[in-house]
Amino acid sequence: MARVAKRPQVLSAAIWACAMVGAHAAPAHAQSDVRLFTPDTIELTGDVRLVAVDGEPSWLDGGLGKLRSGSAGELGVKPQLGNLSVVWRPQLSWSLGATVVGSIEGGERTKAGVSEAYLSFRPMRSATMALSARAGLMWPPVSLEHEGADWHVADSITPSAINSWIGEEVRPLVGEATLAADFGPHKVRATLAAMVANDTAGTLLTFRGWALHDRTTLGFNRQPLPPLGPALGSLQAPFTHPLLDVHGGFARHPGYYAKLSWQPPVPVRIDLFRYDNQADPEDVNAELEWGWRTQFTDIGAVAELGGGARLKVQAIDGRTRMGFVLDGERWIDCRFRSAFVLLTRPFGAFGLAARGEAFDTRNAGSLAGSDYDERGWSAMVAAKRDWAAFTGIVELLHVSSRRDDRDEFGLAPRQGQTQVQAQLRIHW
Repeated sequence: MARVAKRPQVLSAAIWACAMVGAHAAPAHAQSDVRLFTPDTIELTGDVRLVAVDGEPSWLDGGLGKLRSGSAGELGVKPQLGNLSVVWRPQLSWSLGATVVGSIEGGERTKAGVSEAYLSFRPMRSATMALSARAGLMWPPVSLEHEGADWHVADSITPSAINSWIGEEVRPLVGEATLAADFGPHKVRATLAAMVANDTAGTLLTFRGWALHDRTTLGFNRQPLPPLGPALGSLQAPFTHPLLDVHGGFARHPGYYAKLSWQPPVPVRIDLFRYDNQADPEDVNAELEWGWRTQFTDIGAVAELGGGARLKVQAIDGRTRMGFVLDGERWIDCRFRSAFVLLTRPFGAFGLAARGEAFDTRNAGSLAGSDYDERGWSAMVAAKRDWAAFTGIVELLHVSSRRDDRDEFGLAPRQGQTQVQAQLRIHW
């Protein structure tokens, strides 16, 4: 197990070595484009927040709650360190750059590590066409809510259930190429990527269900699972490493993702994304972490409504399977889906955001049946104001969900949580 787990680290080291080679191999006339430690290559972002929340203890703290923070049922108020990131974006030649992001995530189970580390290649483009590529540890281009190298949420504090899950379990090692082209007034952007080390994507989503929070999985760290019943607890580790190749050899089952974006001659952009990690559901390692064959399709749209107002719509539909076939079914066969609508609008120096969403999972496995199904919804409103390097955000979020397996732990199947957060975000 140790031998396999170190291989992503070896690959990351190789990526870094390639970056250094690229810097030294740059032509003499391009040396003026090399910037390693100039002020414009370093960014520091972070936030502190005051959180008031009721409902179940968070899944991060051994409970079944859906939020980053939780309580013992009564309203609890506490200050927290949110997320702190240091972003290094050296330029290695006129066309080759790199992005390395180190992060600390506060609150329950404070963690530190690398969130992204990749090379970027952007050669010269023609008037109507451009090619670019990336390679390394990164989030795929799915989210309509995140932005920046630190992958922060743009209009609120908490992302949707869809993009919370992307941050938790969908961050592989990737080689990616993108072609952008103009066809008259139409703009098209196509991305194709091969990926490895994402075999366990789907573990947390199945056993815990959907959640809403801005905490991501840092490279080579693991996520705790909520309490498992006796049958599944004897077969599955109580944690998951989202960055992991479970198979005995590194990159034996590379997966892929593909994205197509279309910008017609109206203020609307439409995105279509497909993901398949190609994992073998019967692969398992010595720590009882399994391969989860996870596939999903995501569709999104962004519409400019005038006056700075913007509408974002995103929906996902997928399936994940794990384990051996028993009585004609995989141990776990979970279908999942979610969708949200987000409306944002500026009002002078202030910005307002409102989001509504619904989510569910449906299980038909031989060991996890309909008692693991989940149905839920959430609603969020947020207001923000910018002051130079500071951004203040206040957010109200409510989530309601039903899972029948809560009965196993003496809880009512239907649970609701309400959370109010005030955040001060800093960017240098």
